[in-house]
Amino acid sequence: MTLNRRSALVGAAALLSATAAFAQPAAWPSKPIRLIVPYPPGGSSDIIARSISQPLSELLKQPVIVENKPGANGNLGADFVAKAPADGYSLLLCDVGALAISPSVYTKLQFNPSADLRGVTMLAYSPHLLVVHPSVKANNLKELIALSKTEDLNFAVTATGSAPHLAGVALERASGAKWQYVPYKGGVTAIQDTVAGQTQILMNGMLATLPHVQSGKLKVLGVSKATRMPLIGNVPTIAEQGVTGFDSGTWQGILAPKGTPDAVVQQLNKALITVIRSADIRSRLAGQGAEVVTMTPAEQDQFFAKERARWATVVQAANIRLD
Repeated sequence: MTLNRRSALVGAAALLSATAAFAQPAAWPSKPIRLIVPYPPGGSSDIIARSISQPLSELLKQPVIVENKPGANGNLGADFVAKAPADGYSLLLCDVGALAISPSVYTKLQFNPSADLRGVTMLAYSPHLLVVHPSVKANNLKELIALSKTEDLNFAVTATGSAPHLAGVALERASGAKWQYVPYKGGVTAIQDTVAGQTQILMNGMLATLPHVQSGKLKVLGVSKATRMPLIGNVPTIAEQGVTGFDSGTWQGILAPKGTPDAVVQQLNKALITVIRSADIRSRLAGQGAEVVTMTPAEQDQFFAKERARWATVVQAANIRLD
């Protein structure tokens, strides 16, 4: 073999090796991860995001940055993640139930939650608490229903078409109550106005609402869970108070852009489950009324589909449609 030919082969081999090395994706994660919360600070999703961000960062050895991108009942932040590169560096932490409701409520949704996002894992569930301002002269659901037929009562909702709004609509229809809905741009402001007496009734996730019940600023009349919650004493469930089978709540979960590699999703699933199931975080969330619930990516996608079908019926019956 001539010297020139040998040199050419060596050069070609080096070029092929360099090209192959360049084509190989860097091991994930190799840079900071953005955890998008599509609601204002202080709500259930934000509380959980900030609880897991630091331990997740330590486990993955990369910064995990929580970013609030509120608007349109969480749809602005969800749309941002749906259109982000599918590389595992932009994740959505949100109320999965609310996200499942959006396709039924919004006529001009800029993304398709089912087609543009994929599940990673569920993280936690907290039931809705039915609470009223302390001045409301009702101490149980039956008295509230009766009062609603004689007085104008304003029902604060975190946003039109949100999971708490749909839960309020379902309760109103099933019980025969009558109230007017006042939409807000997040759970924090809805809570604040109910605490201030601007609105009289609120149904919201226990995680964000419980501190105001414990402080006496809000009065709890029922819990939207199949069983009672020892954390709030002997408060009966809504189902016990005559609305058979009533069950609703806030489901926080993580989603990624569709197309995110399976290997990255599985690695994320494993890391998130490790963090959320840690004794410290599990205990902290339990003390606030949230139960740790984890799923495989496939299980979360199945849950999402069931929630979408479930709430579509309520949306259609109540004729709730937004542009």
